[in-house]
Amino acid sequence: MPYILILYYSRYGATAAMANLIARGVEEVPGIEARLRTVPAVSTVCEATEDGIPASGAPYADLDDLRHAAGLALGSPTRFGNMAAPLKYFLDGTSALWLSGALIGKPAAVFTSTSSLHGGQESTLLTMMLPLLHHGMLLMGLPYSETDLLRTTSGGTPYGPSHLAGGESQLPLSEEEKHLCQALGRRLARAALALERAG
Repeated sequence: MPYILILYYSRYGATAAMANLIARGVEEVPGIEARLRTVPAVSTVCEATEDGIPASGAPYADLDDLRHAAGLALGSPTRFGNMAAPLKYFLDGTSALWLSGALIGKPAAVFTSTSSLHGGQESTLLTMMLPLLHHGMLLMGLPYSETDLLRTTSGGTPYGPSHLAGGESQLPLSEEEKHLCQALGRRLARAALALERAG
């Protein structure tokens, strides 16, 4: 069965919660499933090694997860208006997929969580799109027919779902943020199926 890869890095759990909601949205669409994967932290002082399987949460991603996916949702907390280093490190290792054109024409979307409302939600989403464009993926956002975009007072953008986690990462996802995550999952799943049928 085709699957949407939901690949994310999460430090305090908010991005992981968003990933799970996107997965729920994907699995509302018959004929496709969600595959949750994460990436290990990176070290600033030396080459760090992690066990092959994390102690909790989603398994670590490998290139085959990405190669065989029908579509991709990529998520990260914001780090100075950009994606977190562990996710960037993983993407920097995808040259073999770029050389083979493995991701060309597949739908992709992005999502993020920030501690402050103006802490770089949109710039993080936009910078996560850049490597996906280089891979030839078809980027998807959220249309304003998702009326939660017009009502949200926390996260939520047309570039992809976002979440306002608060300074201590203590704020749960709002109802609007939850709805937008699930809407993105459904939209990505439907697009992937339509592209596979047209293929």
